[in-house]
Amino acid sequence: MSHAPNTTQFSALSTQAIRTADTPGGTPKKPKAGGGGRQLLLVLLPALIVLAVFYFYPMLTVLVAAFTDPQPGLQNFEWFFSQAVNLQVLGRTLSISFWVMIICVLLAFPFAFFMTVVKPNTRNMLMLIVLVPFWTSMVVRTFAWVVLLQDSGPIGQFMKLFGVEQLGVMRTPTAVLIGMAQVLLPFVVLPIYATMSKIDTRLLTAARSLGARPAKAFVSVYLPLTLPGVASGALLCFVMALGFYITPAMLGSSREAFLSTLIQGQVQGLAQWGYGAVIGFVLLVVTMLILGITSYIGKKTGSSVQDMVGGSKA
Repeated sequence: MSHAPNTTQFSALSTQAIRTADTPGGTPKKPKAGGGGRQLLLVLLPALIVLAVFYFYPMLTVLVAAFTDPQPGLQNFEWFFSQAVNLQVLGRTLSISFWVMIICVLLAFPFAFFMTVVKPNTRNMLMLIVLVPFWTSMVVRTFAWVVLLQDSGPIGQFMKLFGVEQLGVMRTPTAVLIGMAQVLLPFVVLPIYATMSKIDTRLLTAARSLGARPAKAFVSVYLPLTLPGVASGALLCFVMALGFYITPAMLGSSREAFLSTLIQGQVQGLAQWGYGAVIGFVLLVVTMLILGITSYIGKKTGSSVQDMVGGSKA
């Protein structure tokens, strides 16, 4: 029996011999340890400098002011948690942001699903509808809602045909919900569509062929696979809604004030930088807690979805 090396082994031996011959001393050089890390650091250095100057330094300034202005100590925190109006504004901010998130998810899910089943030309048109709001200023869009929702606006005039004399939407939580949902809806549609576009629709056909009804197949097979996109869009919407200022200020009243409005009042209206800093710090802590909790839940949900997908593939 012949023991000659095959073509693959011969090619590998030849390549190794060439590398050894090209290297002084007959042994190949090893890459220097840490070289890749230095190159990566040089690439990331401009971004780190920008973050340090425009993000970490202002955050550190706010944190220091929360504990030192006007006097060192915890007086600012005691003021925030001892004032009932501050806690009410915090609860209102969380509540309205939550309902905006729910509205956006309920509207974005069917829209994103429709984008996955239509023809490419129609899909491109729908994508354009989603992207157009990004090219328009938020102030302009909010002013448009002010015109539309006031009693003498187009919607109010149309409702008079049905006997409704006053629309009564402006300066209410309903107007704030409408304006915020319209601004944040594209941020929910895009993650959900990105997830749905990767789902193999043949899974629904397979489920129906095994006896599952269309609704059962959708809920049991398709819906769990969309949860990562839904969770990403919902979390992005909720976190962005927490810091809204223009829309609640223009469409709502003082009874619909957000924490951002409270910060503006303390800093610009009363020149209380310490109070404004502690409100911003509380908002940051609440946001980080929400991100941490949702990240933990997302890992658990993601692992269960992966197990289900792996079981279906098996």
